Amino acid sequence: MKNLILLYLLITSASAAFAQQPDVEKKLKELGLQLPPNQKPIANYVKAVRSGNLVFLSGQGPSTIDGKLLAGKVGKELTIEQGYDAAKLTGLSLLTSLKEEIGDLNKVKRIVKVLGMVNCPENFTDHPKVINGFSDLMVVIFGEKGKHARSAVGMNSLPFNIPVEIEMVIEVEN
Repeated sequence: MKNLILLYLLITSASAAFAQQPDVEKKLKELGLQLPPNQKPIANYVKAVRSGNLVFLSGQGPSTIDGKLLAGKVGKELTIEQGYDAAKLTGLSLLTSLKEEIGDLNKVKRIVKVLGMVNCPENFTDHPKVINGFSDLMVVIFGEKGKHARSAVGMNSLPFNIPVEIEMVIEVEN
């Protein structure tokens, strides 16, 4: 009898955990967010490489829904809040590339590691506040699976004067 009760509790908790897994596409719609179109690489590289259950995404910048890149130095032409929004847009661009690579964003097991680069003047020190735009978005979309290890650093310049560039490593299901 004890074993039956334990088995019931295991099945019930597993079912509840499975039921609580958010549907990523549904979550994006609820938030009023749309993935931008995937843009081709601008040089000799690919946007995603899968090795086993890990997907490595190349650095990307913020693009609008019409594919236009944002530009400007955070702390000079752009405020921290505008940088935060740019990091959020970059997250959506990365999700577009990830979806193209794995087919279904619900296959994400964990956002593992993120490198966030901020285009800023040399005296700027609020890089983490800017890259939080990306990190906050991943947690809102993926819940606990969206929490990740991260580096946020400043750069003297980034390609096309984009305000942020972010790359990430994701663990996915088979």
